[in-house]
Amino acid sequence: MRNEKTDKPVPPSLPLLSQRKKRKLSRDEKAQLTYRNLMLAAADTVGKFGYAATTIAKVTSAAGVAHGTFYNYFADRQELFDALLPYVGRQMTDRITEDLKGGASGIDREITRFQSYCDYLKDNPGFYRVLYEAEVFAPKAHDEHISRLSDGYCRVLRRDMQAGDIAGMSDEKLQATVSILLGARAYIAMQYKSSGEIPQMAIEAYSDLIRCGLFQ
Repeated sequence: MRNEKTDKPVPPSLPLLSQRKKRKLSRDEKAQLTYRNLMLAAADTVGKFGYAATTIAKVTSAAGVAHGTFYNYFADRQELFDALLPYVGRQMTDRITEDLKGGASGIDREITRFQSYCDYLKDNPGFYRVLYEAEVFAPKAHDEHISRLSDGYCRVLRRDMQAGDIAGMSDEKLQATVSILLGARAYIAMQYKSSGEIPQMAIEAYSDLIRCGLFQ
């Protein structure tokens, strides 16, 4: 029987199973922690080996749970794959949102957003593979992730337009602009994925292009 409690968000303050507090965890907290450990183990395994080579046995071993426990949370491997990218994608956007709490606005906020994305990739090198292999192995998850990113970015730029930080544009042009910005991020990540870190020079190049345009 599948555990419906795994649909609830996991508070970031909850400890890993190996770091339990002295007080006894509730059944709900244990379920949430197990779910989180499975997702983090899956992200790490897919990041290292790819979706095709990721097995339930590898994920449960990395998560430190019994093989049968997996089926309390997912019907099969595909259901795990379909949940994986949206899960780590929210982790990424939550990280960016947290980094933006410093109060920057306009162009500085956009550059901070890109810097935060680069920092996330440095700390989570497997994310790139989770994202791009999902287009083949978990297309629904890939579409959901891209749609959520695009919709969120459009909302951000609409607020920038309302604040007068960028020129007004139609919804169609805004959507195209967001696709261009997301494409720039994707190809920068692709260019430097083997080095494990996006260099400051690349971040400065992105900043210059956004700030000044290519032709002056």
